[in-house]
Amino acid sequence: MSSEYTTEYAIEVNSLSKCYQIYDKPSDRLKQMLVRGRKQYYKEFWALRDVSFKIKKGETVGIIGRNGSGKSTLLQMICGTLNPTAGEITIKGRIAALLELGAGFNPEFSGVENVYMAASLYGLNKAEIDQRFDAIAAFAEIGDHIYQPVKTYSSGMYVRLAFAVIAHVDADILVVDEALAVGDAVFTQKCMRFIRKFKENGTLLFVSHDMGSVLNLCENAVWLHSSQVREIGAAKDISENYLQYTLQEVYGGEAQLQAIEKLGINHKGQPEEARAIEPERSHTTGAPPLLDYHAQAQVLSNLNEANGWKSGAGEIVAVNLTVASHPKNSNGVLQGGEMVKMCITAVAHEDMDRPILGFLVRDKLGQDLFGENTLPFTNLQPHPVLAGHRFQAEFNFRLPMLPNGDYTVMTSLADGDLYNHVQHHWLHNALIMHVVSSKVRYGLVGVEFKNVCISKI
Repeated sequence: MSSEYTTEYAIEVNSLSKCYQIYDKPSDRLKQMLVRGRKQYYKEFWALRDVSFKIKKGETVGIIGRNGSGKSTLLQMICGTLNPTAGEITIKGRIAALLELGAGFNPEFSGVENVYMAASLYGLNKAEIDQRFDAIAAFAEIGDHIYQPVKTYSSGMYVRLAFAVIAHVDADILVVDEALAVGDAVFTQKCMRFIRKFKENGTLLFVSHDMGSVLNLCENAVWLHSSQVREIGAAKDISENYLQYTLQEVYGGEAQLQAIEKLGINHKGQPEEARAIEPERSHTTGAPPLLDYHAQAQVLSNLNEANGWKSGAGEIVAVNLTVASHPKNSNGVLQGGEMVKMCITAVAHEDMDRPILGFLVRDKLGQDLFGENTLPFTNLQPHPVLAGHRFQAEFNFRLPMLPNGDYTVMTSLADGDLYNHVQHHWLHNALIMHVVSSKVRYGLVGVEFKNVCISKI
């Protein structure tokens, strides 16, 4: 690992490769030592080959890819626990890591002994560890188990203690592998709160199969495939491409998904400011509700600009979101809390036995907020569609009150049932929703509270 660095980047990976020698039997390893390279008794397995990327200080980057793509090998080399076969890694600052379960601790040592050992490896002296030990133990919340050998721990207890250590070593760079997946919900949320606070000043390298977590935490992403970098870019774009690839792997030859060229979001015709709408009046008194959470949304069609993929068996031809009571007169302006209607129209190019239409509303990070599909209905009453015929799904629901910002609507057309279906048309940005003048104060969506009070009991 190089000690030289540029001030702009926290991590620089240049032409990194890792090769393992695979022997068919133990005697071949001895033969290889005796012949001194004149003959080869092993097969080469490249866990990583010619990987290069740079991560700026303060940047959050997700590493995604299928099992066996080289993610864990890459992280081990970045953290210095594994030497590369070729290439160079440049690190700026102190790096702390939570790698795969079982790495870093000695199972025969107690939790206390492992805390001191692990923290010393991060550069802390005994006095510094003494000062932070109580905070580490409190963060881990494993009680008296901290005095027992780690080999007696459950996987969740191990992760608790390991994360507690890396949270208290003043790292500049934090590397988190998929080990957090084994933690319980309460502790995972605790870790996520720490990670979000760490992001304010530190550099984060995050590995997960959960695209929601990657989108929530990471600005950019690196997609590893077959030991090489397949794609680097914005986390939202990479996750969408990865989703298409993984679905194609599942479908095999059953359907060929063709990427739809991404042309960008069309903002033509977008009004400078949505017209003001008065808060909804109470049905009983005629007065405004005690708390006004209303949010106005300008809905724009983006069907011609949407990106995604299609198989050719069918396609979505129209998507509309309107006020349920007067869809033709809503002018594309919706108010949070009112009844709306989502209509998705599609045409079948091949016969479909069980067509399914659905949608998801996503925030600017690509996180799924809410959505629905026709699967519960078609499971009870399948509606076969012949090639050349059009069909439509209608969803009536109360529009949540959303904070200010841009939202997109993903729509999809599939054929099959819950356990066996093929996505024939997938559009990431079929509709664009611009929410303005929102008074939602907390959370990703707002809920209308008719009454809020405090009283003495």
